[in-house]
Amino acid sequence: MSHLDTFRAHFAECPLIAIIRGVAPGEVVAVGDALVAAGIRIIEIPLNSPDPFTSIERLAKHLGDTATVGAGTVLSAAHVESVHAAGGTLIVSPNIDTAVITATVAARLVSAPGYFTPSEAFAALAAGAHILKLFPAEAATPTVLKALKAVLPKDVPVLPVGGITSESMAAWIDAGAAGFGLGGGVFRPGMTPADVRNAASQYVAALSR
Repeated sequence: MSHLDTFRAHFAECPLIAIIRGVAPGEVVAVGDALVAAGIRIIEIPLNSPDPFTSIERLAKHLGDTATVGAGTVLSAAHVESVHAAGGTLIVSPNIDTAVITATVAARLVSAPGYFTPSEAFAALAAGAHILKLFPAEAATPTVLKALKAVLPKDVPVLPVGGITSESMAAWIDAGAAGFGLGGGVFRPGMTPADVRNAASQYVAALSR
């Protein structure tokens, strides 16, 4: 099964990406286990975290096929190569950089760049992106997403990221969101694994409301 197929299977199980910005290599396995225990199957380690490639390698090796592990804040094709070497299979960026998208697709990894305008969204898809990340979602509204979904290909998942709460998810889903990226709501440095599991469980539960 390809990395994209594996990602789609995990996404179908739970359409949430946990963004564990600031996680340290010494705690990443415990944090990852807590997220999986809560039901989340996709975990993003931003590259502006401490020693991120070590964390990606440890978590990807530990979780194996039970979760998709990847990187966020990926800003260059060289970073894509380093994530791939560490065992990460998901490449998330805050922006549309066609060189990053092209390198991701060439490595047969999953491409999820961040967009904010229709022009950026279509440029990302033309470069081969698999998923679109609406970022920062705090600066948009469900109405904006609904308008864009009317013109995007129907099979392209769009994930709002930034400021998402368990209470705001329903409005975004009604507007066409396929899932969400969750940052500080599920992990902040200093949280215990139990804290992470409890926080993540609230978001998972909100999906079925």
